[in-house]
Amino acid sequence: MSKLEQIKAPIAGEMDSFEDKFRLSMKSNVALLDKITHYIVKRKGKQIRPLFVFLSAQAMGGITESTHRGASLIELLHTATLVHDDVVDDAFERRGFFSINALWKNKIAVLVGDYLLSRGLLLAIKNKEFRQLEIVSTAVEQMSEGELLQIQESRGVNLKEEVYFEIIRQKTATLIASCCACGASSAGADDEMIERMRQIGEHIGISFQIKDDLFDYGLGGKIGKPTGNDIKEKKSTLPLIYALNNSDPSTRKKMLRIVKRNSKKKADVDEVIDFVLSSGGIEYADRKMREVAAQAIQKLDTLPVTDARDALKELVQYTMDREK
Repeated sequence: MSKLEQIKAPIAGEMDSFEDKFRLSMKSNVALLDKITHYIVKRKGKQIRPLFVFLSAQAMGGITESTHRGASLIELLHTATLVHDDVVDDAFERRGFFSINALWKNKIAVLVGDYLLSRGLLLAIKNKEFRQLEIVSTAVEQMSEGELLQIQESRGVNLKEEVYFEIIRQKTATLIASCCACGASSAGADDEMIERMRQIGEHIGISFQIKDDLFDYGLGGKIGKPTGNDIKEKKSTLPLIYALNNSDPSTRKKMLRIVKRNSKKKADVDEVIDFVLSSGGIEYADRKMREVAAQAIQKLDTLPVTDARDALKELVQYTMDREK
């Protein structure tokens, strides 16, 4: 049994039934649409987001039908944003599979994303899940703002840690935060506990993204993108920001010049990677990741002792130790 399967153990049955419910939530009478949504379900990843929803609900008192709807709502809206992101980024692969726009072109991909978004909204409205709809809609709003902030900052090279953390808080952490908040809400938790779970999810999401940024330097394993991809796209991640802010003026100027000209040459990218590795950027980012994760675990320790709470703590550790 893998580590992730062990973590899922307390809610394994609920996760299995969720897959069927999620598939039904995308069902359409239009044959083309049904074919595409079937393809989306078939290429699903580790289902980390639903896992956070179900474990959070279990830790707050128990899983209900509302929990299943919350997990489906998050997956529908998140999948819609991914389909649209692939169009915006002109990306032809996601997790080793062809993207929707690669197989069916941009026009259809945009319409599929719109369809998934509408199905999520309708699922919430028809079942009067207004609290969950508020939580998830706020997350999607912040994800969009985070993407636009990153685009704005990539016109130069961001050297401010606080800007980096705000980007990843909005782009990545807010979604995991909404998973934990939705799970708590679905179990009948009060506003104070929902907010506590949201904060826990935010800390986990920030540490999760820092780990992803570390993979760009060839550490651990691959997550579907080549080493140095962030550098090629002029994304300022924490290891690079630290290295630039702690180098001599001459070296910093040289590295900034390479990054700013958006060079795709292997020699240039390798030079920046070597610079970050030798400057202690990896160690610094790893330390920051563990500090933020520790805040999540500290807050989890305030919850009642349950198998679900312990599984959430294991999931935090898993996000730090994973190799892809």
